[in-house]
Amino acid sequence: MNAADDKTIVKEYFNSTGFDRWRRIYGDGEVNKVQLDIRNGHQQTVDKVIGWLKADENLAGLSICDAGCGVGSLSIPLAEAGAKIYASDISEKMVEEGKQRASQTLANPENLTFAVQDLETLSGSYHTVICLDVLIHYPQEKADAMISHLCSLAQSRLILSFAPKTCALTILKKIGSFFPGPSKATRAYLHREADVVKILEKNGFVVQRESMTRTRFYFSRLLEANRK
Repeated sequence: MNAADDKTIVKEYFNSTGFDRWRRIYGDGEVNKVQLDIRNGHQQTVDKVIGWLKADENLAGLSICDAGCGVGSLSIPLAEAGAKIYASDISEKMVEEGKQRASQTLANPENLTFAVQDLETLSGSYHTVICLDVLIHYPQEKADAMISHLCSLAQSRLILSFAPKTCALTILKKIGSFFPGPSKATRAYLHREADVVKILEKNGFVVQRESMTRTRFYFSRLLEANRK
């Protein structure tokens, strides 16, 4: 199956069974042990990004694109802190859920704009572009093009996370493929960190901060790259 098919699969998944599954994971309701572990891991990644941005002490008024925003787990707290957020996701259901959560949380909803949009069609110019836990849905050649496109939108900084391709995770992914389920995630693609760094450097960015989130079922490498 080609990269275009992957995008269609992702869109359909997150507008159907995947939406219900991930809405629970990204919420605060009761979930099973695996989902709770993934929820905690994802939240650790979100918290690290928020911590990095707040440490720079210039978050208020900063223009940020949250590409692949899901239900707004990152966008909402950043908007609450005063940043101007453009949040997009390929899933209409995810965006609608994000809007509902924002309306219940934000005192200044004008700081946050949601849109149904895939990564390839994003446009505009932002101080910071963030893309968390999205590359796992795309093969390396498609991920390279998407990272390059995100770089073109970022005036100063790109923050992204991905599932790193290591021997241990490759084996774990192989084992997981033997246990399919109707609400299981789409095909999970692992990416070599060296390949990600190479495409960042090709687009004029250099990695400044990095982190790794590792739980039993959630693995995410986080990189912050700034323009040279």
